[in-house]
Amino acid sequence: MNFLSVFALFLLPTVAFAAPPTVAVDVGHGGKDTGAISARGRSEFEFNLDFSRVLAASLRQHELGVREVNFDGNIGSLAARPQAAVGSDFFIAVHHDSIGEAWLLNWTWNGQPQTYTEVKRGYGIFVSAQNPDLETSLRCASTIGAMMRRAGFEPSPWHARKHLAADAENGVWYYDNLVVLYRTTLPAVLFEAGVIKHRDEELELLDPERQARMADAVATGIAACLYVRAAEPLTEK
Repeated sequence: MNFLSVFALFLLPTVAFAAPPTVAVDVGHGGKDTGAISARGRSEFEFNLDFSRVLAASLRQHELGVREVNFDGNIGSLAARPQAAVGSDFFIAVHHDSIGEAWLLNWTWNGQPQTYTEVKRGYGIFVSAQNPDLETSLRCASTIGAMMRRAGFEPSPWHARKHLAADAENGVWYYDNLVVLYRTTLPAVLFEAGVIKHRDEELELLDPERQARMADAVATGIAACLYVRAAEPLTEK
């Protein structure tokens, strides 16, 4: 989906809704499984929670409802996450990316040994072909990606090594066996905000202004996609 296609979404007639669409925002990992460790030793869960809070606020500013999933870090199973989102209209799992050990280098930060990479950075958006509403998942993923690029963020090409492209231009890839994407009744995406093993990008991901700009891009994409979906006429099957 290119920028013109995204902008066309906003030109559709205004539609009145009984209630705004609701987005389930799932904070990846948690207290027991904290996820990847950044180049400076911070857990992925901390990054995920920080960005999810900013994203939730931005979604509300875009007049969308928000269902907070795993904001306390206590959800134990992957299957429980989509269950907690039942009743929502869209599901987004928030994560931050790492890289395989073969691509890690050693360094010391604050007196502690850490690892980092120099070869991978950028965001990624994932969908599952097993999702029950793949069409909407793909459309929302591409719209999010297009708005991310418009805001100046760059997708990581690294995912082409392992994943089939759904919309490589906008950073969208298939990842079919992700439980949170296929064990749900909702259109769903997994959003990797960036690579916390990359030392420069780690610092960028911690910047509040950049977080707000990224959250606005993601929320704008979701809002455009969901309101267009709600505006579509029902057809007999």
